Amino acid sequence: MNMHHEMSHDEIIRAKLAALRCEHRDLDEAIAALSAQQLTSSLALQRLKKQKLMLKDQIARLEDEITPDIIA
Repeated sequence: MNMHHEMSHDEIIRAKLAALRCEHRDLDEAIAALSAQQLTSSLALQRLKKQKLMLKDQIARLEDEITPDIIA
């Protein structure tokens, strides 16, 4: 039997979130390692921090997308 399972919209969003969080964590470690070096390029560090911030924004948008609106 060949069962074809398509992911729901929420499952796709959650998979993207997991990947983005992993990438964000990796960038955090790269920034820490680069900061610890004596001959660190401030431009390279700025780029990594900017990339990390963009990932954080993407994560927040996706989290908002899967969080149900609660009417008070």
